Amino acid sequence: MADGLALHQPEWNAAVELLKLRREQLSAQDPTISGWNVGLNSGEAAGQTVFHAPWHLIPRREEDCEEPRGGVRGVIPAHQSY
Repeated sequence: MADGLALHQPEWNAAVELLKLRREQLSAQDPTISGWNVGLNSGEAAGQTVFHAPWHLIPRREEDCEEPRGGVRGVIPAHQSY
Protein backbone atom coordinates (compact mmCIF):
# COMPACT_ATOMS: atom_id res chain seq x y z
CA MET A 1 0.00 0.00 0.00
CA ALA A 2 1.63 3.25 -1.14
CA ASP A 3 -0.86 5.61 0.52
CA GLY A 4 -1.62 5.55 4.22
CA LEU A 5 -4.96 7.23 3.59
CA ALA A 6 -6.03 4.33 1.36
CA LEU A 7 -5.80 1.75 4.14
CA HIS A 8 -8.85 -0.37 4.81
CA GLN A 9 -10.45 0.14 8.22
CA PRO A 10 -8.84 -2.93 9.88
CA GLU A 11 -5.42 -1.77 8.63
CA TRP A 12 -6.09 1.79 9.84
CA ASN A 13 -7.10 0.43 13.27
CA ALA A 14 -3.94 -1.69 13.44
CA ALA A 15 -1.75 1.30 12.53
CA VAL A 16 -3.33 3.42 15.28
CA GLU A 17 -2.87 0.62 17.82
CA LEU A 18 0.79 0.33 16.83
CA LEU A 19 1.23 4.11 17.25
CA LYS A 20 -0.30 3.86 20.74
CA LEU A 21 1.97 0.94 21.66
CA ARG A 22 5.12 2.77 20.49
CA ARG A 23 3.99 5.91 22.32
CA GLU A 24 3.71 3.91 25.55
CA GLN A 25 7.09 2.24 25.00
CA LEU A 26 8.89 5.48 24.19
CA SER A 27 7.26 7.34 27.08
CA ALA A 28 8.43 4.63 29.47
CA GLN A 29 11.99 4.90 28.12
CA ASP A 30 12.17 8.70 28.11
CA PRO A 31 10.28 10.72 30.72
CA THR A 32 11.29 14.00 29.05
CA ILE A 33 8.77 13.34 26.25
CA SER A 34 5.76 15.55 26.92
CA GLY A 35 3.90 15.59 23.60
CA TRP A 36 3.61 13.96 20.21
CA ASN A 37 3.14 14.77 16.56
CA VAL A 38 1.80 12.11 14.22
CA GLY A 39 2.49 12.63 10.54
CA LEU A 40 1.45 10.81 7.41
CA ASN A 41 3.08 11.84 4.14
CA SER A 42 0.71 10.97 1.31
CA GLY A 43 2.03 11.69 -2.16
CA GLU A 44 5.22 13.14 -3.56
CA ALA A 45 4.00 16.75 -3.13
CA ALA A 46 3.58 16.01 0.60
CA GLY A 47 7.16 14.85 0.91
CA GLN A 48 6.62 11.11 0.51
CA THR A 49 9.77 9.57 -0.90
CA VAL A 50 9.25 5.90 -0.04
CA PHE A 51 5.94 4.66 -1.38
CA HIS A 52 4.49 2.70 1.50
CA ALA A 53 2.07 3.79 4.24
CA PRO A 54 4.52 6.14 6.02
CA TRP A 55 3.32 6.97 9.53
CA HIS A 56 5.64 9.11 11.66
CA LEU A 57 5.38 9.24 15.45
CA ILE A 58 7.44 12.21 16.56
CA PRO A 59 8.21 12.64 20.27
CA ARG A 60 8.24 16.25 21.46
CA ARG A 61 9.71 17.83 24.57
CA GLU A 62 9.10 21.10 26.37
CA GLU A 63 11.04 23.86 24.63
CA ASP A 64 12.41 21.57 21.87
CA CYS A 65 11.70 24.39 19.44
CA GLU A 66 10.99 28.09 19.78
CA GLU A 67 7.32 27.94 18.67
CA PRO A 68 5.64 24.52 18.59
CA ARG A 69 2.17 25.89 17.71
CA GLY A 70 1.00 24.61 14.38
CA GLY A 71 2.68 21.22 14.85
CA VAL A 72 3.33 19.41 11.61
CA ARG A 73 1.69 22.30 9.76
CA GLY A 74 4.96 24.14 10.42
CA VAL A 75 6.23 22.96 7.05
CA ILE A 76 3.96 25.64 5.56
CA PRO A 77 5.11 28.86 7.28
CA ALA A 78 1.91 30.78 6.48
CA HIS A 79 -0.12 28.07 8.27
CA GLN A 80 2.13 27.56 11.26
CA SER A 81 0.79 30.27 13.56
CA TYR A 82 -2.85 30.72 14.42
